[in-house]
Amino acid sequence: MPCLTGSARPRASVGCTARGSYRPVVSSPYSKSTAVAAALSALDEGRTPERPVLREAVRSLLAGLAERAPGRSVEVRVPPYGAIQCVPGPRHTRGNPPNVVEMAPDTWLALATGRIGWAEAVTEGRIQVSGVRADLSAYLPL
Repeated sequence: MPCLTGSARPRASVGCTARGSYRPVVSSPYSKSTAVAAALSALDEGRTPERPVLREAVRSLLAGLAERAPGRSVEVRVPPYGAIQCVPGPRHTRGNPPNVVEMAPDTWLALATGRIGWAEAVTEGRIQVSGVRADLSAYLPL
C-alpha cells in the first residue's frame, strides 16, 4: 500500500499512517489452501508436488505459524522456500540466531498439518533444532 504523503523518503521516516504491508498481495487465502491441499495430495500419491505449488503451500503454512506465534526469538527455515521469525521472547537481530528450526518442505507440510508430531520428527532427525526456545510443539499443528 503506497504512502500518500508525496515524499520520496521511505514510509517509516515520513510518518505515514497507512496500515498494512508494503508488499502487494500475491495470492488469496483460497489459493493458499488449494496449494496446501494439492501439495499434500501429491505427496500422498508418492509424487513430488510442482515447485510453485510446494512453494506456495510452504509459505502459507509459515505465515500461519507467524500469526499463531508472533515474535522474533526463533527462526524457522524451510529451504529453499521460506524462513520466518516467530515465538515471543528476546529479539534476535544480527548474525546466526541462537534458536533455529530447519527442515525439508515435505516435513514442514506434514508437521504443520498434523500428519507427524513434533517429537516424532525430531527423534527421526527430520528436523534440525538448536536453542532453548526452538520447541514449536505448543504451536503445531496449525
